[in-house]
Amino acid sequence: MQIKEVIVVEGKDDTAKIKQAVEADTIETNGSAINKQILTQIKHAQELRGVIVFTDPDYPGQRIRSIVDQHVPGCKHAFLKKSDARDKLNRGIGIEHASKEAIQLALKSVYELRKAHVSDITKEDLMRYGLVGGAHAKEKREALTSYLKIGYANGKQLLKRLTMFHITKVQLEQAMKQIQKEKWDV
Repeated sequence: MQIKEVIVVEGKDDTAKIKQAVEADTIETNGSAINKQILTQIKHAQELRGVIVFTDPDYPGQRIRSIVDQHVPGCKHAFLKKSDARDKLNRGIGIEHASKEAIQLALKSVYELRKAHVSDITKEDLMRYGLVGGAHAKEKREALTSYLKIGYANGKQLLKRLTMFHITKVQLEQAMKQIQKEKWDV
């Protein structure tokens, strides 16, 4: 699998793991030490080839993703579930611990989600499904974002994340039906 965009990762171990899974070029942020020079490099890559931000599914990874998003609009995003990014001893979380298959699936999902139509989901839809402001809302959001492979989002971020990935009302409904079968009465 060859990726035309440049993939933004946190460090050299992530780059090594990505290169085992796909043919791609990367830019490393050096973890949370992301600076203006790296942001300029990412912006240039976005203008020339496009960028996929692929950071660890933890707080520092989300922070880096947010910084890149603020400074370089229009980037695509790939996400791993925490369970797919844990080391064997369950002590560390990171792309460097993920399987080749999990990385390929996360990157493939970037393209599949981009094919969807523009999102028509409203805040009322999120409330109706109990994704915000209800009992077990956090658990339902975790299940939904994991199912859609769009990375965890809190109640305030969820609508923006669904819109960013062009998730439609129909896709939301299908996902919630599947989640209902697996876990909850929605």
